[in-house]
Amino acid sequence: MSTPFIIFLVVSAVFILLFLVLKLKINAFIALLITSIYVGILSGMPLSSINQSIQEGMAGTLGFVATVVGLGAIFGQMLESSGGAQSLAHNLVKKFGNEKASWALTLTGFLVAIPIFLDVGFIILVPIVYALARDTKKSILYYGIPLLAGLAVTHAFVPPTPGPVAVADIIKAELGWVILLGILIGIPVAILAGPVFGKYISKKIDLQPPSGMFETNEDIHHPDGKLPSFGLILSLIGIPLILILLSTVAGILTSKKIIETSLFTEIVAFCGHPFTALIIATLIAIYLLGIKRGMPKQQILDLSTKALGPAGIIILITGAGGVLKQILVDSGIGKMMAESIAGSSFSPILLAWLLAAIVRITQGSATVAMITAAGIIAPVLSMLNLSDPGRALIVIAIASGATILSHVNDSGFWLVSKYLGMNEKQTLQSWTVMETIISVSGLILSLIVSLFI
Repeated sequence: MSTPFIIFLVVSAVFILLFLVLKLKINAFIALLITSIYVGILSGMPLSSINQSIQEGMAGTLGFVATVVGLGAIFGQMLESSGGAQSLAHNLVKKFGNEKASWALTLTGFLVAIPIFLDVGFIILVPIVYALARDTKKSILYYGIPLLAGLAVTHAFVPPTPGPVAVADIIKAELGWVILLGILIGIPVAILAGPVFGKYISKKIDLQPPSGMFETNEDIHHPDGKLPSFGLILSLIGIPLILILLSTVAGILTSKKIIETSLFTEIVAFCGHPFTALIIATLIAIYLLGIKRGMPKQQILDLSTKALGPAGIIILITGAGGVLKQILVDSGIGKMMAESIAGSSFSPILLAWLLAAIVRITQGSATVAMITAAGIIAPVLSMLNLSDPGRALIVIAIASGATILSHVNDSGFWLVSKYLGMNEKQTLQSWTVMETIISVSGLILSLIVSLFI
């Protein structure tokens, strides 16, 4: 196959995916499978081999992603339903004070979105934004944008949220490095898109909290009206992150012969595997936030079941992305793409970002954008001999590209518009610009960090 034909095949595959999702309104899971079959047929694969690749791609991806996303969803549901997110926000705002509350909300969002979906975290915490805006008479955007920036950054950059977990698995990136670099890059990105941009845009758009938007979450369980303690919630969020990072550090030290492999290092590696780390964190959360606080066992079971609903959709879409990657590998297209890119000066970080950004802008879903970009770029990376930190930067780049320019085809656009009482123009000026700041600054910092690793 010639290079022009490979370019045509990849571009037409993305076009078909977007046509199926946008024009024909076909579910992204089915659309990704159809696109994978299209690529397989045009690349000359035998039909029986295409079906085998679909099976292998789905199985190879879901073995890891389904476990991590499922456990992460239950863990997040316990934090949400116990009032843990509210406790975190109230305590941080109290510690920072009203003058620096925007920074407190950025930090709150940054921590809350690690175990909890962005939209859920926003709905739970937006009453605090309303209260601060009423008390200080400042525009609701002064507090709303910092909260959203914190939520959006870790939702995209830091596992165990589903997006970076799925991308990391498809491109075979070490999860510990993704967490570490996601946090290091995410902090300055959240500051720029949150308190800095929030202060600016709140002077341009003066909005007060919308009336009739003070509903509470009926699922939240407050025995005696008390929320879980600040320290407890912070510790629970930290458990899986610290275990995974310790495992990564132990792996680096043993591989470089700085320390010898022993029973201790094996235990650290076992406990720090994402499966084990999330099982430990989830069981502790169920006990401390549920059983110990008097939550009925049936309610805990119901909440766990409820959490797996939205997780299931993400898992299936991720599996379909794994199929696209497998088709590209088995057809030989991935190897040819890799050889072309390896012989050029084009940055794989920039390519990954562009692929995700194009799909995001045209069809709206950040998840679909991330999975599509990961599926296309994965075969390329196998030829580039990237280090573990290098692959983690590709994950951050894809997540950044998939965050850009949220507009009317993104459900998040309308959620923010409704809860902050904005019209479409105001939402574009605030939320859309904030998302684009996250995307572009995430790309720039990824490129800068790549110079040093």
